[in-house]
Amino acid sequence: MTRFVGLLYSISLPEGKRVLNAPLRELLETLGHGDVKTLLATGNVVFTAKGNNPRAIEKAFEPAFAEAFGRHIDFIVREGDRWEKLVAANPFPEQSKSDGSHVAVRVMREPATTEAQKLIEDRAAAAEIVRVVDGDPWMYFGEGIGRSKLAGVLTPKRTGIGTTRNWNTVKKIAAAL
Repeated sequence: MTRFVGLLYSISLPEGKRVLNAPLRELLETLGHGDVKTLLATGNVVFTAKGNNPRAIEKAFEPAFAEAFGRHIDFIVREGDRWEKLVAANPFPEQSKSDGSHVAVRVMREPATTEAQKLIEDRAAAAEIVRVVDGDPWMYFGEGIGRSKLAGVLTPKRTGIGTTRNWNTVKKIAAAL
C-alpha cells in the first residue's frame, strides 16, 4: 500500500454547494482506498492505495466524483514521498517562517510548460517572487494573494492542470502523511 496526497482543484459545486469532507472521504473509500483523512475544508485528502500510479487514481476518481457530485473537478494526486520532496524544496524558507499564508505552490499534474512559467513570471508584480521547482510554480505574494494579478492566471486553461495551496496547508498535509 502506498500513501498518497489528493487535492481537488475546487470545492465549489453547482447551485453554490460545496464538497464537504465526509462525502469526499466516503467516495475515496468506495473506490477502494484506505486510511482516508481529509484536511481543512479545501479539498485536501491523504489516503492509502494499492499500487503506485497517481494517474490511475485520478482517472478513476474524476468520473466517480462527477457522477456523485454533478460536476467534473480536477483531482491532483501525489505519492507521499513526492509530497515530502515538494515540502523540502520550498524556495522561500524565510518568508514561509514569517508569512506562510503568502507563500503558495501550484501543484501541477504535469510539470509547468515553458510558456506557463513565462506567463506566471511575467504576471508577477514587484512584491511577488516566482520560482519553479520540479515543475511546480512556487510564489511569494508579498502583498497577499487577494490583490494579486498573478493569481488570476493560475487556471488550468492558462497554466495547465494544477491547484494552489499556501504553505500553511502544505505543512498540514505533510504532517497528516
